[in-house]
Amino acid sequence: MQSSVTAGRRRFTAVDLSLIAVFAALLAASIAVPGINVGPLGVAITLQTLVVSLCGLVLGFARGTAAVGLYILLGLIGLPIFSGFRAGPAVLASPSAGYIIGFIFGVAVVGLLASWAVRSRFRAAALFGAALAGMVVIHASGIIGFVIKGMSLPAAIGADAIYLPGDILKNVIAVAIALSLHRAFPDVLVRRRR
Repeated sequence: MQSSVTAGRRRFTAVDLSLIAVFAALLAASIAVPGINVGPLGVAITLQTLVVSLCGLVLGFARGTAAVGLYILLGLIGLPIFSGFRAGPAVLASPSAGYIIGFIFGVAVVGLLASWAVRSRFRAAALFGAALAGMVVIHASGIIGFVIKGMSLPAAIGADAIYLPGDILKNVIAVAIALSLHRAFPDVLVRRRR
């Protein structure tokens, strides 16, 4: 008998909890690849957005959101797993705070849409659309974070635009990885209705 933990009206099995932990660890490990600092804001281009998209594309809404939430929680309580090996609540006062907060909303959108996309006739395009929708949410949150830090809205949009081409490419890569994982493990990852 598999052990489970209740999550709302749904139960997380031992497999679910393992996948959540593995993807949270993958997100934490994504900072091991050095970020590329662009612009004067100090927000680096990292692999984090790729892994956030992958969490939603592979795990779906509940497990993907739990994995990213676990990652953020561990970073806020002091593990140095945010970009630049930063940690703690002070990260929420940095220019990247909007993006970090946006990760949780972005993965939720990707996960919700991915659950539908895996059943789509045009699976690759639908998954890419899900990843793009999550990217829009993350970038909108980043822009809001810049504005809260005192930047004008046009300047914030301009500053954010630097990250778009790379994030689109990262979404293409995330979709390719997700498609491979869905083929290899069709029932373990995003759950499908039978």
